[in-house]
Amino acid sequence: MAGLEPLYAWARPAISRPQDALVCGVHWELVRHGYRCLGTGDQPGPDERKSELLPAGWEANKEVYTLRYKSTDDALELLLKAIMVEDSMILNVMDRGSQKVADVTLAVADYINPEHLDDFHKVYKNTEELRTRITSGILAPLGASAEKAKKEPESEKDLQRDDDPLRIPPRQPAGTRAPSWPSSVNPFVVGGGDLDPLGGRSGGMIVDPLRSGFRQPGIDPSSGIPGRLPPGAVPPGARFDPFSPLGAGRPGPDPDHLPPPGYDDMFM
Repeated sequence: MAGLEPLYAWARPAISRPQDALVCGVHWELVRHGYRCLGTGDQPGPDERKSELLPAGWEANKEVYTLRYKSTDDALELLLKAIMVEDSMILNVMDRGSQKVADVTLAVADYINPEHLDDFHKVYKNTEELRTRITSGILAPLGASAEKAKKEPESEKDLQRDDDPLRIPPRQPAGTRAPSWPSSVNPFVVGGGDLDPLGGRSGGMIVDPLRSGFRQPGIDPSSGIPGRLPPGAVPPGARFDPFSPLGAGRPGPDPDHLPPPGYDDMFM
């Protein structure tokens, strides 16, 4: 617990009981997580300021320790009450903004050696467990409320965006993807499909120029379509819906140019 040693050395004259040492350790854990102590008591006093040190008179009441903290960004203010019940200490912490409360019970003998209050290197034990108890039992529940408050406006914006009737939907429906054609750049694609017994690859020996990957020239209806429209029948730039199947009259192999297997079988 780096930083606790100089704090303990500073507070040592006020530490007379094991619970004093435990409160000192709890205080430093809050400091490590971005909180600073404002003072003692439930109500603020004059000329208070945030400090990493314990305030004067913090150990006056050995049965109930009352300390107030504020985060370095002033977002949270905590009221800590450490209550002694026989040999255990109940840490009760309230977020004064949201009124949310968290508490954890610690057995003093599990973390403090009462015979070594004068020796910092021996007074604390199970320090990792102590840090975990404070973090999971107090800091995590109270910190979650502030984290949730930051995320709620973003979720509300996302909800409003989804309900916007003027929002343009994506061009491609979710869960679909455009078909992928074989790349025309790779010359080794041709013939690859003939070597695949499962037929999962593309690129057979029959080359289809309409699927070669190169852009096909468009049709200008204003110049006329041989055998169908004379030149000038469609004004330049006018919208024109073809009245024949796309690709008709284009050079290229007919999809039915090869006979089916066994076409000369009289029993087919």
